[in-house]
Amino acid sequence: MNRDDLPSVRRRMARALLAWSVVLGIGLAGAVWLAVRHEVNELLDDTLEASAEVLGALLASGRTTPVDWPPVAALSPLNGEGKRFAWQVVDAEARVVERSAHAPEQALHRQAMPGFSQLPAWRVYGLPLGNDGRMLYVAQTGAERDEAEVEVAWSTVLAAVAIGLVGHLWLRRRLRRELAPLQRLSQRLAGHEPLDSGATLGPAERQVLAPVHAAIDALGQRLARRVAHERAFTAHAAHSLRTPLAGIDAQLAIALREAPPALVPRLRRVREAAGRLQRVVAALLALFRSGTTLQRQPVDLAALLARLPVERLAIEVDAAHPLSADPDLLAAALLNLLDNALRYGAQNVRIDVPRPDVVRLHDDGPGLAPARRADLQAALAAQDYEGRTGLGLMLADLVARSHGGALALPEVERGFAVELSLAPT
Repeated sequence: MNRDDLPSVRRRMARALLAWSVVLGIGLAGAVWLAVRHEVNELLDDTLEASAEVLGALLASGRTTPVDWPPVAALSPLNGEGKRFAWQVVDAEARVVERSAHAPEQALHRQAMPGFSQLPAWRVYGLPLGNDGRMLYVAQTGAERDEAEVEVAWSTVLAAVAIGLVGHLWLRRRLRRELAPLQRLSQRLAGHEPLDSGATLGPAERQVLAPVHAAIDALGQRLARRVAHERAFTAHAAHSLRTPLAGIDAQLAIALREAPPALVPRLRRVREAAGRLQRVVAALLALFRSGTTLQRQPVDLAALLARLPVERLAIEVDAAHPLSADPDLLAAALLNLLDNALRYGAQNVRIDVPRPDVVRLHDDGPGLAPARRADLQAALAAQDYEGRTGLGLMLADLVARSHGGALALPEVERGFAVELSLAPT
Protein backbone atom coordinates (compact mmCIF):
# COMPACT_ATOMS: atom_id res chain seq x y z
CA MET A 1 0.00 0.00 0.00
CA ASN A 2 1.47 3.33 -0.96
CA ARG A 3 0.85 6.69 0.66
CA ASP A 4 -1.76 7.75 -1.90
CA ASP A 5 -3.86 4.66 -1.16
CA LEU A 6 -4.47 5.48 2.52
CA PRO A 7 -6.96 8.35 1.99
CA SER A 8 -8.92 6.06 -0.31
CA VAL A 9 -8.86 3.32 2.32
CA ARG A 10 -10.03 5.78 4.96
CA ARG A 11 -12.88 6.94 2.70
CA ARG A 12 -13.98 3.38 1.98
CA MET A 13 -13.84 2.44 5.64
CA ALA A 14 -15.71 5.62 6.60
CA ARG A 15 -18.42 4.80 4.06
CA ALA A 16 -18.59 1.24 5.37
CA LEU A 17 -18.86 2.52 8.93
CA LEU A 18 -21.60 4.94 7.90
CA ALA A 19 -23.50 2.16 6.14
CA TRP A 20 -23.16 -0.15 9.13
CA SER A 21 -24.16 2.68 11.46
CA VAL A 22 -27.30 3.27 9.40
CA VAL A 23 -28.12 -0.46 9.28
CA LEU A 24 -27.50 -0.88 13.00
CA GLY A 25 -29.44 2.29 13.74
CA ILE A 26 -32.41 1.08 11.70
CA GLY A 27 -32.22 -2.34 13.31
CA LEU A 28 -31.96 -0.80 16.77
CA ALA A 29 -34.82 1.59 16.03
CA GLY A 30 -36.96 -1.31 14.80
CA ALA A 31 -36.24 -3.42 17.86
CA VAL A 32 -36.84 -0.50 20.22
CA TRP A 33 -39.99 0.43 18.30
CA LEU A 34 -41.46 -3.05 18.67
CA ALA A 35 -40.71 -3.06 22.38
CA VAL A 36 -41.95 0.50 22.93
CA ARG A 37 -45.10 -0.11 20.83
CA HIS A 38 -45.97 -3.04 23.04
CA GLU A 39 -45.35 -0.97 26.17
CA VAL A 40 -47.38 1.97 24.81
CA ASN A 41 -50.35 -0.29 24.08
CA GLU A 42 -50.08 -1.77 27.55
CA LEU A 43 -49.92 1.72 29.08
CA LEU A 44 -52.97 2.92 27.13
CA ASP A 45 -54.85 -0.24 28.07
CA ASP A 46 -53.93 0.31 31.72
CA THR A 47 -55.28 3.87 31.40
CA LEU A 48 -58.57 2.58 30.02
CA GLU A 49 -58.83 -0.02 32.75
CA ALA A 50 -58.00 2.49 35.50
CA SER A 51 -60.51 4.99 34.10
CA ALA A 52 -63.18 2.31 34.03
CA GLU A 53 -62.48 1.31 37.62
CA VAL A 54 -62.66 4.94 38.82
CA LEU A 55 -65.90 5.55 36.93
CA GLY A 56 -67.31 2.27 38.14
CA ALA A 57 -66.50 3.15 41.73
CA LEU A 58 -68.18 6.54 41.39
CA LEU A 59 -71.27 4.98 39.84
CA ALA A 60 -71.42 2.32 42.52
CA SER A 61 -71.31 5.02 45.21
CA GLY A 62 -74.54 6.51 43.87
CA ARG A 63 -73.17 9.65 42.17
CA THR A 64 -75.11 9.28 38.96
CA THR A 65 -75.07 12.65 37.23
CA PRO A 66 -72.12 14.01 35.21
CA VAL A 67 -72.21 17.21 37.24
CA ASP A 68 -71.36 15.18 40.29
CA TRP A 69 -68.25 13.63 38.59
CA PRO A 70 -65.44 16.17 38.35
CA PRO A 71 -62.82 13.45 38.84
CA VAL A 72 -64.20 11.66 35.79
CA ALA A 73 -63.78 14.75 33.61
CA ALA A 74 -60.26 15.16 34.92
CA LEU A 75 -59.45 11.63 33.79
CA SER A 76 -60.07 12.47 30.12
CA PRO A 77 -56.76 13.37 28.38
CA LEU A 78 -58.70 15.42 25.83
CA ASN A 79 -61.11 17.15 28.14
CA GLY A 80 -61.41 20.13 25.79
CA GLU A 81 -62.33 18.08 22.73
CA GLY A 82 -63.52 14.81 24.26
CA LYS A 83 -63.47 13.22 20.81
CA ARG A 84 -60.79 10.64 21.50
CA PHE A 85 -61.82 9.34 24.90
CA ALA A 86 -65.43 8.33 25.71
CA TRP A 87 -67.50 6.24 28.06
CA GLN A 88 -70.98 4.68 28.12
CA VAL A 89 -73.21 3.07 30.69
CA VAL A 90 -75.35 0.41 28.98
CA ASP A 91 -78.21 -1.49 30.62
CA ALA A 92 -79.06 -5.15 30.20
CA GLU A 93 -81.11 -4.34 27.09
CA ALA A 94 -78.10 -2.72 25.40
CA ARG A 95 -79.58 0.77 25.82
CA VAL A 96 -77.24 3.66 26.57
CA VAL A 97 -78.15 5.05 29.98
CA GLU A 98 -75.34 7.56 30.39
CA ARG A 99 -72.50 8.61 28.09
CA SER A 100 -69.88 11.27 27.62
CA ALA A 101 -70.46 14.08 25.15
CA HIS A 102 -68.75 12.40 22.20
CA ALA A 103 -69.48 8.80 22.98
CA PRO A 104 -71.56 6.93 20.38
CA GLU A 105 -75.33 7.07 20.90
CA GLN A 106 -75.56 3.35 20.25
CA ALA A 107 -74.06 0.85 22.60
CA LEU A 108 -70.53 -0.14 21.73
CA HIS A 109 -71.53 -3.80 22.24
CA ARG A 110 -74.96 -5.38 21.83
CA GLN A 111 -74.07 -8.01 24.37
CA ALA A 112 -72.20 -7.63 27.59
CA MET A 113 -68.48 -7.69 26.84
CA PRO A 114 -66.30 -7.38 29.94
CA GLY A 115 -62.57 -6.77 29.58
CA PHE A 116 -60.78 -5.48 26.52
CA SER A 117 -62.21 -5.64 23.03
CA GLN A 118 -61.34 -4.14 19.69
CA LEU A 119 -63.78 -2.37 17.41
CA PRO A 120 -62.97 -0.81 14.01
CA ALA A 121 -62.70 2.69 15.49
CA TRP A 122 -62.40 2.08 19.23
CA ARG A 123 -60.38 0.23 21.80
CA VAL A 124 -62.89 -0.66 24.55
CA TYR A 125 -62.70 -1.84 28.13
CA GLY A 126 -65.92 -3.19 29.66
CA LEU A 127 -66.65 -3.29 33.38
CA PRO A 128 -69.83 -4.82 34.86
CA LEU A 129 -71.79 -2.50 37.21
CA GLY A 130 -73.48 -4.62 39.85
CA ASN A 131 -75.64 -7.65 39.13
CA ASP A 132 -78.37 -6.01 37.04
CA GLY A 133 -76.61 -6.48 33.71
CA ARG A 134 -75.38 -2.93 33.37
CA MET A 135 -71.98 -2.41 31.70
CA LEU A 136 -69.58 0.52 31.77
CA TYR A 137 -67.57 0.86 28.57
CA VAL A 138 -64.57 3.17 28.51
CA ALA A 139 -63.17 3.59 24.99
CA GLN A 140 -60.32 5.29 23.20
CA THR A 141 -60.31 5.98 19.46
CA GLY A 142 -57.92 4.11 17.19
CA ALA A 143 -56.71 7.45 15.83
CA GLU A 144 -55.57 8.50 19.31
CA ARG A 145 -53.67 5.27 19.81
CA ASP A 146 -52.13 5.51 16.34
CA GLU A 147 -51.03 9.07 17.03
CA ALA A 148 -49.42 8.00 20.29
CA GLU A 149 -47.59 5.18 18.51
CA VAL A 150 -46.39 7.51 15.75
CA GLU A 151 -45.08 10.03 18.30
CA VAL A 152 -43.23 7.29 20.12
CA ALA A 153 -41.92 5.94 16.81
CA TRP A 154 -40.55 9.33 15.78
CA SER A 155 -38.96 9.80 19.19
CA THR A 156 -37.40 6.36 18.90
CA VAL A 157 -36.10 6.99 15.38
CA LEU A 158 -34.67 10.39 16.28
CA ALA A 159 -32.97 8.93 19.34
CA ALA A 160 -31.56 6.06 17.27
CA VAL A 161 -30.32 8.47 14.59
CA ALA A 162 -28.70 10.67 17.20
CA ILE A 163 -27.03 7.67 18.84
CA GLY A 164 -25.97 6.32 15.44
CA LEU A 165 -24.53 9.71 14.42
CA VAL A 166 -22.60 10.05 17.65
CA GLY A 167 -21.37 6.47 17.27
CA HIS A 168 -20.38 7.10 13.66
CA LEU A 169 -18.44 10.23 14.54
CA TRP A 170 -16.73 8.40 17.39
CA LEU A 171 -15.85 5.46 15.15
CA ARG A 172 -14.49 7.79 12.47
CA ARG A 173 -12.32 9.51 15.04
CA ARG A 174 -11.09 6.16 16.33
CA LEU A 175 -10.47 5.00 12.75
CA ARG A 176 -8.45 8.12 11.98
CA ARG A 177 -6.36 7.60 15.11
CA GLU A 178 -5.81 3.92 14.33
CA LEU A 179 -4.78 4.62 10.71
CA ALA A 180 -2.48 7.52 11.61
CA PRO A 181 0.52 5.23 12.30
CA LEU A 182 -0.03 3.54 8.93
CA GLN A 183 -0.12 6.94 7.25
CA ARG A 184 3.18 7.91 8.87
CA LEU A 185 4.65 4.50 8.00
CA SER A 186 3.62 5.07 4.38
CA GLN A 187 5.35 8.46 4.41
CA ARG A 188 8.51 6.88 5.81
CA LEU A 189 8.38 4.15 3.16
CA ALA A 190 8.09 6.80 0.42
CA GLY A 191 11.52 8.12 1.40
CA HIS A 192 13.00 4.78 2.38
CA GLU A 193 15.85 3.51 0.21
CA PRO A 194 16.51 -0.13 1.12
CA LEU A 195 19.64 -0.27 -1.08
CA ASP A 196 21.43 2.31 1.06
CA SER A 197 23.93 0.86 3.49
CA GLY A 198 22.35 0.34 6.90
CA ALA A 199 18.91 1.54 5.75
CA THR A 200 16.19 0.79 8.31
CA LEU A 201 12.71 2.01 9.11
CA GLY A 202 13.55 2.36 12.77
CA PRO A 203 11.32 1.45 15.72
CA ALA A 204 7.59 1.00 15.17
CA GLU A 205 5.14 3.50 16.66
CA ARG A 206 2.95 0.67 17.91
CA GLN A 207 3.80 -2.83 18.98
CA VAL A 208 1.37 -4.30 16.44
CA LEU A 209 3.41 -2.72 13.61
CA ALA A 210 6.75 -4.07 14.86
CA PRO A 211 6.52 -7.28 12.74
CA VAL A 212 5.78 -5.15 9.67
CA HIS A 213 8.87 -3.00 10.28
CA ALA A 214 10.99 -6.10 10.82
CA ALA A 215 9.68 -7.76 7.65
CA ILE A 216 10.31 -4.63 5.55
CA ASP A 217 13.82 -4.22 6.92
CA ALA A 218 14.59 -7.90 6.27
CA LEU A 219 13.21 -7.63 2.75
CA GLY A 220 15.30 -4.51 2.10
CA GLN A 221 18.44 -6.28 3.29
CA ARG A 222 17.80 -9.27 1.04
CA LEU A 223 17.08 -6.96 -1.88
CA ALA A 224 20.25 -4.95 -1.25
CA ARG A 225 22.38 -8.10 -1.15
CA ARG A 226 20.82 -9.46 -4.34
CA VAL A 227 21.23 -6.19 -6.22
CA ALA A 228 24.82 -5.87 -5.01
CA HIS A 229 25.60 -9.39 -6.22
CA GLU A 230 23.93 -8.78 -9.58
CA ARG A 231 25.75 -5.48 -10.06
CA ALA A 232 29.08 -7.04 -9.19
CA PHE A 233 28.51 -9.97 -11.50
CA THR A 234 27.34 -7.81 -14.40
CA ALA A 235 30.20 -5.36 -14.00
CA HIS A 236 32.78 -8.16 -13.89
CA ALA A 237 31.16 -9.90 -16.84
CA ALA A 238 31.09 -6.70 -18.89
CA HIS A 239 34.75 -5.97 -18.13
CA SER A 240 35.67 -9.53 -18.95
CA LEU A 241 33.90 -9.27 -22.30
CA ARG A 242 35.23 -5.86 -23.28
CA THR A 243 38.85 -6.87 -23.94
CA PRO A 244 38.15 -9.98 -26.05
CA LEU A 245 35.50 -8.10 -28.01
CA ALA A 246 37.98 -5.36 -28.82
CA GLY A 247 40.45 -8.03 -29.98
CA ILE A 248 37.76 -9.70 -32.12
CA ASP A 249 36.94 -6.37 -33.73
CA ALA A 250 40.61 -5.73 -34.48
CA GLN A 251 41.05 -9.18 -36.02
CA LEU A 252 37.90 -8.74 -38.10
CA ALA A 253 39.20 -5.40 -39.39
CA ILE A 254 42.42 -7.09 -40.54
CA ALA A 255 40.47 -9.97 -42.03
CA LEU A 256 38.29 -7.55 -44.01
CA ARG A 257 41.39 -6.01 -45.59
CA GLU A 258 42.93 -9.36 -46.48
CA ALA A 259 39.86 -11.48 -47.29
CA PRO A 260 38.81 -12.29 -50.86
CA PRO A 261 35.86 -10.23 -52.14
CA ALA A 262 33.45 -13.14 -51.76
CA LEU A 263 33.96 -13.24 -47.98
CA VAL A 264 33.84 -9.48 -47.36
CA PRO A 265 30.01 -9.20 -46.96
CA ARG A 266 29.96 -12.07 -44.50
CA LEU A 267 32.87 -10.70 -42.49
CA ARG A 268 31.28 -7.25 -42.48
CA ARG A 269 28.07 -8.68 -40.96
CA VAL A 270 30.15 -10.48 -38.33
CA ARG A 271 31.96 -7.25 -37.48
CA GLU A 272 28.64 -5.36 -37.25
CA ALA A 273 27.34 -7.97 -34.82
CA ALA A 274 30.54 -7.72 -32.78
CA GLY A 275 30.25 -3.94 -32.80
CA ARG A 276 26.70 -4.12 -31.52
CA LEU A 277 27.81 -6.45 -28.74
CA GLN A 278 30.54 -3.95 -27.83
CA ARG A 279 27.95 -1.18 -27.58
CA VAL A 280 25.71 -3.30 -25.35
CA VAL A 281 28.67 -4.07 -23.08
CA ALA A 282 29.60 -0.38 -22.97
CA ALA A 283 26.03 0.53 -22.06
CA LEU A 284 25.98 -2.05 -19.28
CA LEU A 285 29.26 -0.75 -17.94
CA ALA A 286 27.88 2.79 -17.88
CA LEU A 287 24.66 1.61 -16.28
CA PHE A 288 26.30 -0.30 -13.44
CA ARG A 289 29.12 2.20 -12.96
CA SER A 290 26.53 4.72 -11.84
CA GLY A 291 26.08 2.89 -8.55
CA THR A 292 22.91 2.81 -6.46
CA THR A 293 22.59 6.56 -5.91
CA LEU A 294 21.61 8.98 -8.65
CA GLN A 295 24.41 11.47 -9.35
CA ARG A 296 22.68 14.41 -11.05
CA GLN A 297 24.77 17.12 -12.60
CA PRO A 298 24.65 19.46 -15.60
CA VAL A 299 25.31 17.49 -18.79
CA ASP A 300 26.91 18.71 -22.00
CA LEU A 301 24.94 16.58 -24.44
CA ALA A 302 27.25 17.10 -27.42
CA ALA A 303 30.36 16.16 -25.42
CA LEU A 304 28.59 13.12 -23.98
CA LEU A 305 27.56 11.85 -27.42
CA ALA A 306 31.06 12.37 -28.77
CA ARG A 307 32.36 9.77 -26.31
CA LEU A 308 29.83 7.09 -27.31
CA PRO A 309 31.17 4.35 -29.65
CA VAL A 310 28.50 4.67 -32.37
CA GLU A 311 29.55 4.52 -36.02
CA ARG A 312 27.69 4.81 -39.33
CA LEU A 313 25.14 7.21 -37.83
CA ALA A 314 25.05 10.93 -38.61
CA ILE A 315 24.06 12.54 -35.28
CA GLU A 316 22.83 16.14 -35.09
CA VAL A 317 22.70 17.66 -31.60
CA ASP A 318 20.68 20.71 -30.55
CA ALA A 319 20.62 21.30 -26.78
CA ALA A 320 18.41 24.37 -26.56
CA HIS A 321 17.59 23.86 -22.87
CA PRO A 322 19.66 22.90 -19.84
CA LEU A 323 19.95 19.22 -19.04
CA SER A 324 20.55 17.76 -15.60
CA ALA A 325 21.06 14.00 -15.28
CA ASP A 326 23.32 11.21 -14.14
CA PRO A 327 25.83 11.17 -17.05
CA ASP A 328 26.60 7.44 -16.78
CA LEU A 329 22.94 6.45 -16.81
CA LEU A 330 22.13 8.88 -19.62
CA ALA A 331 25.05 7.53 -21.66
CA ALA A 332 23.77 3.96 -21.23
CA ALA A 333 20.26 4.96 -22.34
CA LEU A 334 21.45 6.97 -25.38
CA LEU A 335 23.85 4.23 -26.45
CA ASN A 336 21.05 1.66 -26.50
CA LEU A 337 18.62 3.96 -28.29
CA LEU A 338 21.21 4.84 -30.94
CA ASP A 339 22.02 1.16 -31.39
CA ASN A 340 18.29 0.52 -31.93
CA ALA A 341 18.17 3.21 -34.60
CA LEU A 342 21.19 1.71 -36.35
CA ARG A 343 19.77 -1.82 -36.25
CA TYR A 344 16.49 -0.74 -37.82
CA GLY A 345 18.10 1.01 -40.77
CA ALA A 346 18.37 4.64 -39.68
CA GLN A 347 21.21 6.74 -41.07
CA ASN A 348 20.51 10.11 -39.46
CA VAL A 349 19.46 10.90 -35.90
CA ARG A 350 18.54 14.28 -34.49
CA ILE A 351 18.94 14.64 -30.72
CA ASP A 352 17.61 17.77 -29.05
CA VAL A 353 16.33 19.05 -25.74
CA PRO A 354 12.85 20.47 -26.51
CA ARG A 355 12.13 21.13 -22.84
CA PRO A 356 14.35 21.28 -19.75
CA ASP A 357 15.53 17.79 -18.80
CA VAL A 358 13.81 16.11 -21.76
CA VAL A 359 15.95 14.45 -24.44
CA ARG A 360 14.29 13.66 -27.77
CA LEU A 361 15.75 11.32 -30.41
CA HIS A 362 14.23 11.29 -33.89
CA ASP A 363 15.70 9.00 -36.57
CA ASP A 364 14.96 8.62 -40.28
CA GLY A 365 14.37 4.86 -40.11
CA PRO A 366 11.24 3.05 -41.31
CA GLY A 367 9.38 3.75 -38.08
CA LEU A 368 6.58 1.64 -36.61
CA ALA A 369 2.95 0.96 -37.42
CA PRO A 370 0.58 2.94 -35.13
CA ALA A 371 -0.71 -0.26 -33.48
CA ARG A 372 2.82 -1.47 -32.70
CA ARG A 373 3.84 1.94 -31.34
CA ALA A 374 0.73 2.00 -29.10
CA ASP A 375 1.53 -1.50 -27.82
CA LEU A 376 5.10 -0.50 -27.01
CA GLN A 377 3.90 2.62 -25.21
CA ALA A 378 1.45 0.57 -23.15
CA ALA A 379 4.19 -1.93 -22.27
CA LEU A 380 6.50 0.89 -21.14
CA ALA A 381 3.75 2.53 -19.08
CA ALA A 382 3.02 -0.77 -17.31
CA GLN A 383 6.73 -1.75 -17.16
CA ASP A 384 5.71 -5.00 -18.82
CA TYR A 385 8.96 -5.41 -20.74
CA GLU A 386 9.27 -9.16 -21.16
CA GLY A 387 8.36 -10.23 -24.66
CA ARG A 388 7.05 -6.78 -25.60
CA THR A 389 10.06 -4.42 -25.72
CA GLY A 390 13.68 -4.79 -26.70
CA LEU A 391 16.71 -4.22 -24.49
CA GLY A 392 17.23 -0.66 -25.71
CA LEU A 393 13.76 0.65 -24.84
CA MET A 394 13.73 -1.24 -21.55
CA LEU A 395 17.07 0.21 -20.39
CA ALA A 396 16.10 3.70 -21.52
CA ASP A 397 12.81 3.49 -19.63
CA LEU A 398 14.60 2.27 -16.49
CA VAL A 399 17.02 5.19 -16.73
CA ALA A 400 14.15 7.65 -17.15
CA ARG A 401 12.27 6.17 -14.17
CA SER A 402 15.40 6.30 -12.00
CA HIS A 403 15.37 10.08 -12.63
CA GLY A 404 11.66 10.30 -11.76
CA GLY A 405 10.49 10.53 -15.37
CA ALA A 406 9.41 8.09 -18.06
CA LEU A 407 9.99 7.09 -21.66
CA ALA A 408 7.47 8.24 -24.29
CA LEU A 409 7.08 7.32 -27.96
CA PRO A 410 5.54 10.39 -29.63
CA GLU A 411 3.83 10.05 -32.98
CA VAL A 412 5.84 11.44 -35.92
CA GLU A 413 5.18 11.58 -39.65
CA ARG A 414 8.41 9.85 -40.63
CA GLY A 415 10.91 7.68 -38.81
CA PHE A 416 10.81 6.89 -35.12
CA ALA A 417 10.98 9.21 -32.10
CA VAL A 418 11.70 8.68 -28.42
CA GLU A 419 11.38 11.20 -25.60
CA LEU A 420 13.43 10.56 -22.50
CA SER A 421 12.06 12.57 -19.56
CA LEU A 422 14.63 12.92 -16.79
CA ALA A 423 12.53 14.87 -14.29
CA PRO A 424 9.10 14.39 -12.69
CA THR A 425 6.31 15.86 -14.81
